[in-house]
Amino acid sequence: MSINTKPGPTILLTGASGVVGQAVLGQLTDHTVVCLTHNKPVSGPDVVSVRGDLTFPRFGLDRAAYESLANRVDVVVHCAAITAFSVDASRTNDLNVRGTETILAFAQRAKAPLHHVSTAFVTRQDLTREGKSSARPEVYLDSKRLAEQAIRDSGVAANIIRPSVVIGDSATGQISQFQGLHGIAGALLRNALPMLPLQPDTRIDFVPQDLLARVIVGLVQAGKTGGEYWVTGGDGAPSAGRIVELSIELARSFGLKLDTPRFVSQDMVDRLIRPVFIDSLPKGQRRRFDDMLAMTTLFHTAEPFSSTYDRIPGVELLSTTDLEHAFTASMRHYATVKNLIRLSEVAA
Repeated sequence: MSINTKPGPTILLTGASGVVGQAVLGQLTDHTVVCLTHNKPVSGPDVVSVRGDLTFPRFGLDRAAYESLANRVDVVVHCAAITAFSVDASRTNDLNVRGTETILAFAQRAKAPLHHVSTAFVTRQDLTREGKSSARPEVYLDSKRLAEQAIRDSGVAANIIRPSVVIGDSATGQISQFQGLHGIAGALLRNALPMLPLQPDTRIDFVPQDLLARVIVGLVQAGKTGGEYWVTGGDGAPSAGRIVELSIELARSFGLKLDTPRFVSQDMVDRLIRPVFIDSLPKGQRRRFDDMLAMTTLFHTAEPFSSTYDRIPGVELLSTTDLEHAFTASMRHYATVKNLIRLSEVAA
């Protein structure tokens, strides 16, 4: 394995093909990056792909290759994780918990600081563990809490980074894979969401991927560890009512006319809507509904998240207006990719 050296430290990056990993990779221009990939290799200037499996000791590499890699890496950025709510607990824990333990062992061997991407929603301890839903966010959140604890217990020099929901680039809206919030807002744009299991004043906390990448790269460059950084909208997160307004405004700019969805309680969904309308749907449609319901459940918090990423040099807190612009950019990109703009032109 040949690794060219750039002025900055050599970084081992996991999850480079995912939403966060791709955004981070795009900002590591002054560093040599080794991407640990499970299937698809990652290419680019001064990027090396190493095929490995986080759920295996030494990533499944032979001892010589593992030692060679450890001797070359200066910093570890750990973005890989299962984030889907419908994946079973065994698979989720394999990657999110055991995978983090494997990364910790590597960081110890390499004597490298670790920057670990967790989630702000680890604070949600009150999610139900009963019911018919196929989407179980508590499984994902339990795994992230266990991973964080493993880091604290390890003695490895580390930072824990806790973003809320990640959306596309703040200017272009581009993203490698659409996420749960895209699905909800996309259903709004299609006029396929007659009701929304939220209250109008509920904060919808999200951050654009380029902000999160700047935070991670800023921490790498600062060389400081031992911190926990909340990368969230916090007090500036827009309300569910405002998100609906922005979606309607965007739809109008495409020539679409949307019906405003009715805001309903999750109790109403469980008692009335699910037994009558949802349980009889085909499996695929029922799963999409469950995914939406699980996502909206996360936003039911009494207090806003902390937001502390402005402690990083050169990074400022985004305002509500900034977040609203980022949301609109994401949904404009979504509508373009999904051909909603073309459909609106045909309808006109």
